[in-house]
Amino acid sequence: MVKTVGLVLHPQRDSKVAIDTIVEWARARSVTVLGLPDEVGRIDCSAVSVDGATLVDRADLLVSLGGDGTMLRTMRLISGRRTPILGVNLGRLGFLAEIDVDELPFALSAIDDHAYTIEPRMAVRATLPDGTSVTAFNDIALVRIPGHGLSAMSIAVEGHPFVRYAADAVIVATPTGSTAYSFSAGGPIVSPTVEGFLVVPAAAHSSFNRALVLSADEQVVLGLLPTSGRLALEVDGAVGAHLSPGDELTVTAMRAAAWVVRLGATSFYERARRKLRVNGSAEVD
Repeated sequence: MVKTVGLVLHPQRDSKVAIDTIVEWARARSVTVLGLPDEVGRIDCSAVSVDGATLVDRADLLVSLGGDGTMLRTMRLISGRRTPILGVNLGRLGFLAEIDVDELPFALSAIDDHAYTIEPRMAVRATLPDGTSVTAFNDIALVRIPGHGLSAMSIAVEGHPFVRYAADAVIVATPTGSTAYSFSAGGPIVSPTVEGFLVVPAAAHSSFNRALVLSADEQVVLGLLPTSGRLALEVDGAVGAHLSPGDELTVTAMRAAAWVVRLGATSFYERARRKLRVNGSAEVD
């Protein structure tokens, strides 16, 4: 039974209509609505302002109001907990969100009726040279900085050296992230229910330019070669650190790091067709 709903909002998009719908639904059921101070504070609503830790601890359901970036931020916020996330798209066609704003009443009714499922989403976690770690639900990418040379990197799986890449970037992507940066670099589309992850070179300058598909049980170490330039470490598209030649990055998969609400209105493949403009196969004579 949902007793407390937590809101995570896009920093700029207008979410007033969606919030009003949620607040009205919550009021009729004596459900508490929580939000982060810098988000609900700028909107005239009755949501209770709390810090991130309290939001995570108290919410029975999180609602992400925004786009794919907001959904990724929500998943990182709740990482490691089974609290379900309902993704509501507020702008352009979202890939990760389950519904659009006009479908919110239907979604809330489905939650009332327990007519939904929750689906796990995998993350990848990287341990940095200083011992700190970062978590991504789309991808972790080591990207060349203009003027600093290529990304030159060795790849070792389970302690066994396998290949070296010279590329503009090397991307470690989850199945969810297979339709993001990895896809633009030529990587495969992977069902979000697959338990594995990808290592994909972008604009490879080496003779071997193929992606690797690894088991969720395998550990990969990316080592910056002496010939590499200084690289930016991007976590779900945001720069989180910088690495230099000689540094190593250890990456592992995290099963069921977040759980998303599925209502069955659309499938992953329908969203992929729309988002990626997959128009079908060639004519066969």
